[in-house]
Amino acid sequence: MVEDTSGCPKSLWVIFQLFFYAFRPLFVNPKPPGLWEFTSFIIQLALDAVMVYFWDWKSLAYIILSTFLGGGMHPMAGHFISEHYIFKPDQETYSYYGPLNLLTWSVGYHNEHHDFPRIPGSKLHKVKEIAPEYYEGFKSYKSWSQVIYMYIMDQTVGPYSRMKRKSSKSNAPVKKVE
Repeated sequence: MVEDTSGCPKSLWVIFQLFFYAFRPLFVNPKPPGLWEFTSFIIQLALDAVMVYFWDWKSLAYIILSTFLGGGMHPMAGHFISEHYIFKPDQETYSYYGPLNLLTWSVGYHNEHHDFPRIPGSKLHKVKEIAPEYYEGFKSYKSWSQVIYMYIMDQTVGPYSRMKRKSSKSNAPVKKVE
């Protein structure tokens, strides 16, 4: 698949990345919706209708635009890109060790989360404190804003710069998606 890795298309992709992130499972691993998904969808439509009825369409537009701003060109949304997009060959996932971990329940400790998925986010920082030698050689980030900037400006990185694994049933090696 050919992709445009120049700044303008990637800027648009970043703005709408929450949309792509939310709908990705429908294409990558589709599952038929169940009762809970149907119920959630109906409740959401009903709440949207109530909001429009009492506060006009501008209120719904405000919520939608706020969602795209918060999930796109916003520093905290940088974690979507920083976790799995490949900036350095031979490294699958990346951690973030900046102050925003205090506001995001430590989602930046991403490598630690993959190593110990049952440790709660509030304790992941202790993994790095207890065993720093296991994480010293890995590239990490101190700024999610910098990650967004690097993603947009680096023409070697694009929406397909992720690792794709074969089925967990196979022992096939990991490969970069081209």
